[in-house]
Amino acid sequence: MELIEHTVFQRLRRIKQLGLSDFIYPGATHSRFHHALGAFHLMTEALDSLRLKGVSISEEEYEASQIAILLHDIGHGPFSHVLEHSLLPVAHEEITILLMEWLNVEFKGRLSLALRIFKNQYSRSFFHDLISSQLDVDRLDYLTRDSFFTGVAEGVIGYDRLIKMMDVHEDHIVLEEKGLYSIEKFLVARRIMYWQVYMHKTAIAAEKMLHSIFELVKSDLNKYIKNSPLIYFIDNEYHNQVDIHSPDFIDKFLSIDDSDIWQVLKQLSKSDHKLLRYMSKGILERRFLKIYLRSEPFSSDFVDDMRLTCANIFDVSAIEARVLIQEGSLDLTVYSHFEKEINIKSRHNHSIPLSEVLDLHSFLKSNTKYYCTVPKDLYS
Repeated sequence: MELIEHTVFQRLRRIKQLGLSDFIYPGATHSRFHHALGAFHLMTEALDSLRLKGVSISEEEYEASQIAILLHDIGHGPFSHVLEHSLLPVAHEEITILLMEWLNVEFKGRLSLALRIFKNQYSRSFFHDLISSQLDVDRLDYLTRDSFFTGVAEGVIGYDRLIKMMDVHEDHIVLEEKGLYSIEKFLVARRIMYWQVYMHKTAIAAEKMLHSIFELVKSDLNKYIKNSPLIYFIDNEYHNQVDIHSPDFIDKFLSIDDSDIWQVLKQLSKSDHKLLRYMSKGILERRFLKIYLRSEPFSSDFVDDMRLTCANIFDVSAIEARVLIQEGSLDLTVYSHFEKEINIKSRHNHSIPLSEVLDLHSFLKSNTKYYCTVPKDLYS
């Protein structure tokens, strides 16, 4: 409770789990706070289940594992993954470790074991498997939670059965053979949730608009944004010189959340910069760029022609039109045999990689879609 009530953890109430996805699924307004508590609950269920199977887990290991999963997302910035790398200089996992180390000093070393487990530096590796692997309690919670709040029923998984099927073999988490088809359902749900929610084309369009806005304001930051803690993070010089281990970084990071993004968008919606005003109002009023998806890359001639047309209609330069006509790709591989595989415990008490007992061809295949964004005004 000391950790849950701490300002570092309470900040997660103000970070939406799915970023801008509530523009598509209005119920998807749940927060990282929800998810962290849910993952904590599933970790507790998993530890209790393993103890019932005779796995020795000390009280110190039990609590440290709970702490590690409770704090696993405290390094997320505004809108979770949406602005990762564009607003923040490092991945959220690095900031999470930074904040956990900072909390460990405040709590006089009581998080030391949790940190070792989180960083996979503890001798009993199965605790880290529960936190970060291809079938961990983090994924079990967010797939279940996100499918519930979006209403995408295909994302529902049998998390309770999967937890009951867990065991430890050679110091790693394995799943009993009778849980094989529950794992397959988990992989199917993961694929559906990625294409239907996490990489939904409208959400991608909104994200690209937000990225473009922050790129545009860098040209004259102080002109476009007033009195916002985000200035520190948008500044180009900051990205080149920031020391994430400095107290200044920690203070400023803990001061930003989703509300700061909305405040900046409201400021920019009244800007005299044509494109900034257009993009900011577009997000605030849900008038996103139209996005086309296809299985083959868009030709450079097509993209150049669209940018030229866009420049003429909006009376901007061809360079500026690049923020409206953007191209890129979305890649998804549901399961990887290059990472540590999910292991199955056979009836003969052997550990067998999932790829050897289940046909994973469709899950191992990398699926790529190419996109191009276009202002809807071109067709009005």
